[in-house]
Amino acid sequence: MLTGKPPLATTNVVYFIAVHLLALVAAPIWGLLVGFSGWAWLTAGLIWLFSGLSITAGYHRLWSHRSYHAAWPLKLFFVIFGTFALQNSVLIWCARHRIHHRFVDDIERDPHSIRTGFWHAHIGWMLRHWSTSEVDFDRVRDLETDPLLRWQHRHYWILTWLLNLGVPAFLGLLVGEVIGMVLLAGAVRLVFSQHCTFFINSLAHSWGKRHYSDQNSSRDNGWLALLTWGEGYHNFHHAFQSDYRNGERWWHFDPGKWLIAACSAAGLASKLNRTPTFKIRRARLQMQFIELEKGLTSSEPDETWARAIERECQKFTETVNQWQAVQAERVQAGSAALRDRWRKRAFRSRFRELEQRLNAQVRRLASLQRDWYTNKAGTL
Repeated sequence: MLTGKPPLATTNVVYFIAVHLLALVAAPIWGLLVGFSGWAWLTAGLIWLFSGLSITAGYHRLWSHRSYHAAWPLKLFFVIFGTFALQNSVLIWCARHRIHHRFVDDIERDPHSIRTGFWHAHIGWMLRHWSTSEVDFDRVRDLETDPLLRWQHRHYWILTWLLNLGVPAFLGLLVGEVIGMVLLAGAVRLVFSQHCTFFINSLAHSWGKRHYSDQNSSRDNGWLALLTWGEGYHNFHHAFQSDYRNGERWWHFDPGKWLIAACSAAGLASKLNRTPTFKIRRARLQMQFIELEKGLTSSEPDETWARAIERECQKFTETVNQWQAVQAERVQAGSAALRDRWRKRAFRSRFRELEQRLNAQVRRLASLQRDWYTNKAGTL
């Protein structure tokens, strides 16, 4: 357990104080007295957009979880605009993030465990030299083979100053608005974008629902997804971290998955990893059963209602067993047999039938849950 307070991380503390003063004090005063041009707003918006997408689709899904492959031009885009986000090099970011997933909620190993408190998970873990924040480069040996990532890591601080101060200042010179451009496209944009990312460590582990797993504190929250480039569907991500999506459904707000899919269509991304639909439905059903079982143990349920849940549980077990049997049969058939068009179609048809069974069961369990809450409300 974390005890005592280690020394302050002086560089980080000075940076956060300075950038917040510029963004929250200097920028509003400048905006009231002088104002910001459309060029400053456009530059701030574009850098915010590209840097946010570079963190979620690049740092996070491409490199931390290797959920797809990217062509060199796309990698370069993510490296450049990811540096604009000022969240460290890809190697350091991914090393810490992989530790977070490996030891999520462990206060002695997770760099920003929510169990250490909301403030610590949000920003406090960066303000002191906590042992949990130490970087273990053994976690990213696979990434160290990439010369582009080694180049960014080696020249990170030069690139940071060049991009976050030099670019806004240069663009400000071009339009005759250096101070306004540096304040808006530099400080304000940085503070806003960084706190949006920090919300993933704090709010996404404390506000929302656990639809796929109750084994950790991660939550799904559609509102939070609006601020975090789709990362608000965090319970899904922790349950299926190698999936290139965070928002499972097509309507889930997840610009990261849309960008990756668009890059795939353009030939810039490939081998997109998608979790089989059956596994997703199975996880969701398991969580529904857990909620219903909590209802059974917390009160005296109607016998008919309890029997209905038991029947659904048996059907669920049967469907899962059949899916495992078909999977085993498919593996046993081997790749040569699966190249046969008719054999492949037969397996696909059987899997689709099992998925449809789970989808129907999800709806039935949702109906049972509504009945449970209605009956519970009627007894109050």
